[in-house]
Amino acid sequence: MTSDSIAAAAWPQDMNASGDRRGRRGRPDWTDFGFFLLLAAGAGHVLTEYGAFMDYYEKLILIGAVGLFSWMGWLWRPLRVLMAASGLTALLAIWLYSPTGALLQGDLSRAESVFLLKYLISSQSAILWMCALFALATVCYWIGFASRTAAWLGTILTWAAVYAGVTGLLVRWREGHLLGPDIGHIPVSNLYEVFVLLCLVTALFYLYYERRYATRALGGFVLLVISSLVVFLLWYSFTRDAYQIQPLVPALKSWWMKLHVPANFIGYGTFSLAAMVGFAYLVKSHGETRTWKPLVPVFVLGAVLCAEPLIFGSRELSATWMLYFGIGALVVGAILAFRAPIARRLPSLEILDDIMYRAIAVGFAFFTVATILGALWAADAWGTYWQWDPKETWALIVWLNYAAWLHMRLMKGLRGAMSAYWALSGLLVTSFAFLGVNMFLSGLHSYGEL
Repeated sequence: MTSDSIAAAAWPQDMNASGDRRGRRGRPDWTDFGFFLLLAAGAGHVLTEYGAFMDYYEKLILIGAVGLFSWMGWLWRPLRVLMAASGLTALLAIWLYSPTGALLQGDLSRAESVFLLKYLISSQSAILWMCALFALATVCYWIGFASRTAAWLGTILTWAAVYAGVTGLLVRWREGHLLGPDIGHIPVSNLYEVFVLLCLVTALFYLYYERRYATRALGGFVLLVISSLVVFLLWYSFTRDAYQIQPLVPALKSWWMKLHVPANFIGYGTFSLAAMVGFAYLVKSHGETRTWKPLVPVFVLGAVLCAEPLIFGSRELSATWMLYFGIGALVVGAILAFRAPIARRLPSLEILDDIMYRAIAVGFAFFTVATILGALWAADAWGTYWQWDPKETWALIVWLNYAAWLHMRLMKGLRGAMSAYWALSGLLVTSFAFLGVNMFLSGLHSYGEL
């Protein structure tokens, strides 16, 4: 049986369980058209009221976003609920900041006096809730190997975390404009904001594949990498005051950022997802192995990935990151020690291989688009498409790594443990391109210093 036939078999079961009777995808119905009209009305209001503050390209991006989000909502209907819920909550926060109705004005100090803002829906509160919910979801998914109820709760908590994170970013966008007309910007401009974005992208793609293949057994694996991002995000926030909204540096004051950065982090998120699915594949394939010898490379890779925040977090060893590394290595060791019962609950190797392939294929497509957009942005900002800046060079290395993976799979039939090891080790390359370059190699792209 091919991977496509396996995926096709898994889809109807998942759809029936969720109440969606369309199968894979059907013709758009009245709800799809209604969602499109709702987005179009919102975009029309923004253009009418605030068009004077937008340039020509930003207006085109807004119009294009209506079509894109409508298509995404048809492709995966739970996304419509997320967008509607987060959007309405963000509007509530905006109103609480400007209760008189003067939306171009507001008082940020209300975040310390209004209950909902202080504890729930200011940007910082919502993002902290996101972090807590992701941590709880991770625990529930692992308990879910013994209890289906806990696994179901893990899914609910992951959705809740995504809802809180999306709301936090939307409200942060508004808070920036309240600080000053030249300060507000789309919240994807520094390490704090893109860490939140990376958590959300990785979680959303995981939730899609969870529903697509009707399995929650991968949640514990994928949420491990998201929890690692959460730990780094919290450390970075409170040791560097990174949650403070800062004006954009001149190089980032461009509409290109609204396209390049999200596309880039869709690539990073799906590569992270593929790496953790690769880890699950190796656990599954060695589930009945009694000797530890074949598992040594898996543990080494896992320990090195756990050590990355230790390396990138500080130029000196610290108690925080030593403790993090120790716990991370113990978690990897525990997963390998209990691999037999875990492997029995994981999907088949064919499904794991298929998810890994699809995630890398999607990530590679978006990363390619992001690289092209980055080159165009560079030409617009610096007068040249490519300068062999360290960030550009490592982006090329990441691209070549996954291009080679896809080539070997499609042309040479790469499958099995080798492809899983490659996907897992690819996360090391991606992590260095994301963080290591900023840490060790100064250049034109070093906007987020650690």
